[in-house]
Amino acid sequence: MEYVQERVTTLHDLREPTPPAPTDRTAVVVPMTEREYAGLGAERVLSELEAVDPARVVVPLGAPAEKVGPFREWLADFDLSLDVLWCDGPRVSDLLADHGLNGSAGKGRDVWLALGQVCDADYVVCHDADTKTYDRSYVPRLLFPLEHGHEFSKGYYARVENGRLYGRFFRLFYAPLVRALSDATPEADILQYLSAFRYALAGEFAATGDLVGRMRVQRSWGLEVGTLGEVFAATGFDGSAQVDLGAYEHDHRAVGGPTGLSDMSQAVGDALCRVVSEHGVNIEYATLADRYRAAADGLIDQYAVDAAYNELTFDPADEREQIDTYAETIGEPGEDTRLPAWRDAPISPDAVADAAAADLRAATSDSMPAEPSVGNRLN
Repeated sequence: MEYVQERVTTLHDLREPTPPAPTDRTAVVVPMTEREYAGLGAERVLSELEAVDPARVVVPLGAPAEKVGPFREWLADFDLSLDVLWCDGPRVSDLLADHGLNGSAGKGRDVWLALGQVCDADYVVCHDADTKTYDRSYVPRLLFPLEHGHEFSKGYYARVENGRLYGRFFRLFYAPLVRALSDATPEADILQYLSAFRYALAGEFAATGDLVGRMRVQRSWGLEVGTLGEVFAATGFDGSAQVDLGAYEHDHRAVGGPTGLSDMSQAVGDALCRVVSEHGVNIEYATLADRYRAAADGLIDQYAVDAAYNELTFDPADEREQIDTYAETIGEPGEDTRLPAWRDAPISPDAVADAAAADLRAATSDSMPAEPSVGNRLN
């Protein structure tokens, strides 16, 4: 057990705390896709949130029309002030298209749509819905730094399950890529900032509503890295914190396939390089993949010793195969498709809310009575 501080304020799980926190002034965003429907992880998340009783829960839902009705019925069973924001309806798509915003969909796009609905809250917490070990203490833990002088906090945790080390994507892609960039430009504040977070790709964060309204958002898997870049620009080291959430178990992705880790590496790598470049770091792309491989290879040797020390299963050959896969995706970022901060957006959150509510009514008209429109009071 340790309590070493990083460049950002680091809160440790030394006594399993559930600190006092302003949950009654907090909106919680829980993005979901059809794969979360009635799943054990999502059931646990929502059941634990009932005990937290936040002021509001918004579920941005990415799902086809035929899944929306059953999904809405299932969510209605939870004792929460919960709004479903269907992100894939035709009216929402048309609204975005009319304002030049209807690019690729993904988790980031859905979270962005939901963040527009909660910018008026004092505090916003965002986290994934596939967490099998989710605990009601997580929301107050994430909120605690915000009541103590910070604008942003991010969760971190240990990924040890079934007798082996997980968190492969963070360990084998993000961390060595940041290390390779840092070795070339060790004085860069942005790289020191990105290195300070113990689980930079965690989906769990909290922020003030004001900060949420000022953040640009990546459309897909670059969401977490892009968020850190926005927070660094807005509030820097002093306004940022990270919070120990203990041990975490959630769904695992295959390396290959259309939603696998290799596809994620392209999006995350692009977002990371864009953030770093925007803060003045000159990246030598011609050698970056090789430098990444060297940094990742050294980390594997370290993880192998740690795994052996804890009597965990570890397969260095498999991890090196993943590194080779990820290295092929490293290169100069493509087109910048980030979504604008809500304070600068060409559409209003209320317009999104109205379009989403109409889409939801149309998709569920035969299954449940209509709900009031998801509202937002962003000025």
